[in-house]
Amino acid sequence: METSLYTQNVVACIWDFDKTLIPGYMQQPLFKKFGINEKRFWEEVNALPNAYRERGLTVSPDTIYLNHLLSYVRSGIIKGLTNDTLEELGKDLVFNPGLPQFFKSLQKLVTLKAEYIKNDIRLEHYIVSTGLAAMIRGSKIAPFVEDIYGCEFIEDPFLPHFLDQKDFELHHDREISQIGVVIDNTIKTRYIFEINKGCNKNPEINVNSKIRHSDRRVPFRNMIYVADGPSDIPVFSVVKNSGGKTFAVYDQDSQEEFAQNDRLLQSNRIHAYGPTNFEESSNTGMWLKMHVCAICDQIVEERELAMTRKVGKPPQHIHKDEEAPALPKLEQDTFFKEKK
Repeated sequence: METSLYTQNVVACIWDFDKTLIPGYMQQPLFKKFGINEKRFWEEVNALPNAYRERGLTVSPDTIYLNHLLSYVRSGIIKGLTNDTLEELGKDLVFNPGLPQFFKSLQKLVTLKAEYIKNDIRLEHYIVSTGLAAMIRGSKIAPFVEDIYGCEFIEDPFLPHFLDQKDFELHHDREISQIGVVIDNTIKTRYIFEINKGCNKNPEINVNSKIRHSDRRVPFRNMIYVADGPSDIPVFSVVKNSGGKTFAVYDQDSQEEFAQNDRLLQSNRIHAYGPTNFEESSNTGMWLKMHVCAICDQIVEERELAMTRKVGKPPQHIHKDEEAPALPKLEQDTFFKEKK
């Protein structure tokens, strides 16, 4: 008899980071520490795709900033930058109103009803970002997050023939010098499937493995994806078209971002949108709480229905004072007439 791999009792809230959980871009504390003109840095990054195209090269506009950051390190402008430094700078990140407390409030929702507790429903937060994973790990929201997916740097990469070396230097200057993980707006969808299939909990499961929907750890219908706009269309499409919920946020002082999100709604990319205010009484907070509860109710209903289908009622004793149902009376005349 086949058994399911997972009980599918997990609700996953999946979050973008820059301009979703924080007002701007996470690199601000880094630029401030090293005295870098933030506006000028991003102007250079935005100009790089055309500059490289003139050399006959194609680069990714979403992630070329990683290479440019490494150029700043190699040139000595950001000398000695390490992952530990990035993680320490993550402590300086300022979050949008209501955060990180709202993450904890959503997790508490699954304990408010006896049927949620009975069915062992849990809520997990995930961050999938094109930003720097080390900075997110150092931020004050990290303790409330199950997993963080972001871009990673490598310090002191292994040299050629390192497998033949028996000894390595123990004391040397550490500095990021290579890119370990790249996440752009399309690659984000890979990590949505990792959460869906449970790869993050079971390394033996490959993201490309064929797995029945009934065997996936977090069904898409148990997901809510929250992000800030058009750059997240690939993930919005995957989650929404697969049965999950999608919500876009905007800076309430930006008419342009509001109009942008409205276009996403009109084009059927998202279910709803609201300001980047995650206080529980805000429109955004109330929508997210309502739909987390709706997913929990759906899980309870499905599990109770499965229980009804698979478990029959046991036989019961009949007490003497209970009247047995009357049996139909057989008319003897009819019986003998049929026998003739």
